[in-house]
Amino acid sequence: MTRRREADVAIRAIDLSIARAGRGGPAQRVVDGVTFEVAHGGTLAVMGPTGSGKSTLVSVLGGAGDDGVAVVGGDAVVEGIPVRRPGRALRELTYFTGLLPQAAGARLPARLTVSEVIGEPITGRDRRVNQRALSVRVATLLDELMLPLGAAAKYPYELSAGMRQRVAFARALVLQPKLFIGDDPFANLDVEARKAARDALLRRRRELGMSMLVVTNEPDVVGELDADVLVLRAGHAVAYGHGTRDLLWTPSGEADPRLVAS
Repeated sequence: MTRRREADVAIRAIDLSIARAGRGGPAQRVVDGVTFEVAHGGTLAVMGPTGSGKSTLVSVLGGAGDDGVAVVGGDAVVEGIPVRRPGRALRELTYFTGLLPQAAGARLPARLTVSEVIGEPITGRDRRVNQRALSVRVATLLDELMLPLGAAAKYPYELSAGMRQRVAFARALVLQPKLFIGDDPFANLDVEARKAARDALLRRRRELGMSMLVVTNEPDVVGELDADVLVLRAGHAVAYGHGTRDLLWTPSGEADPRLVAS
């Protein structure tokens, strides 16, 4: 894989608009004219009600947009790679980015063992990978996320929902990404597992300068990650600031603290 592209920020979105193809009708804008930046080593939490476009936004930025979803206005650059027309650079985008989609734990490949699931981002790129080194990396991630080493040989259906979510978490981190993108990353995690996952993110931010973009509606998560906040409503950015108590609302946003309250 080529070296990291030179980029002054982890993410820069300028007037970004994303649409989803309608069934027999015109495309519907899911995200409309959103502008924001995430600095290297910075963290941005995207908040807002169901249907506000949060999940579509982060999936497109992570290089995993669904069929029928397309950037139709503006642009965004992730680690120096444009998401509107990434071309062959899409492979680099998914290499630099660790994506944890919504409900990722419930959608793990059923026919792969946990070890294979976690290692797939590596083996999918290089079948000649050193298997011993990969096994050590997988075991380290299992331990870091409070999963028993014996889970490596199990299949996802043999694990609890919380354990499957941690497997998905480990998969997102296995490439030591420059940018972690998580959609409700702490779903189905109990208090101790949640702390382990949070600490794994903070450790990488502190030691490796990893940036983070997370979807959450939990003020506690925003505080724990010391995150900036972007609030979406109906696809529009209606507020921005640091934390949930210091938000600047747009004139048309009609400040609604309920959007950032648990």
